[in-house]
Amino acid sequence: MKIAILLYDRFTALDVVGPYEILARMPGSEVVLTALRRGPVRGDLGSLALTADAALDEITAADLLLVPGGPGSERMHGEPAVLEWLRAIDATTTWTTSVCSGSILLAAAGLLTGRRATTHWFGPRALATFGAVPVAERVVFDGKYATAAGVSAGIDLALHLAGRIHGDQVAQAIQLITEYDPQPPYNAGSTTTAPPDLVAAVRTNGLTVPAA
Repeated sequence: MKIAILLYDRFTALDVVGPYEILARMPGSEVVLTALRRGPVRGDLGSLALTADAALDEITAADLLLVPGGPGSERMHGEPAVLEWLRAIDATTTWTTSVCSGSILLAAAGLLTGRRATTHWFGPRALATFGAVPVAERVVFDGKYATAAGVSAGIDLALHLAGRIHGDQVAQAIQLITEYDPQPPYNAGSTTTAPPDLVAAVRTNGLTVPAA
């Protein structure tokens, strides 16, 4: 299975690396990181870069497409080469997927029109602007389109995909190998469980961490 993961300046690293750790362990997986140009692409926090081993024009088909989110994704909404590439690759895929605001980029390419999709809790309005139907769920499947909510949800998405592609036993084995057994010290992972004053502060400050 050929898996293409899109990179662009200021992507969110876990949106890529989390699903990669699951998808790359599926039997027969061949993963390629691709961007407008070959070479290092820097993530949104500045200190980490991943290497695109292929330029977009070198990837003409994929069985599975993964589009990560990140602050840089909004700029890609107006990048014709990326939008055209997404549409062309989507025509070849068995699965077209995204994490976080990556779903908004898929929607901007016209791929989620009228489809149920999720995104980071900051993004439902933007998702709807491009014709998708926002759903407040961690992972959403609509036909071959699979979208995950913010950042860490990409790991859940990848396990869902592993199960659908290779069966529950393979997916569970990958979960065990990666010891994916979340036990966070706080219950602030969603707007429904986080303290209301924290939610308000984060909304006000954007995607930065509010000062203590």
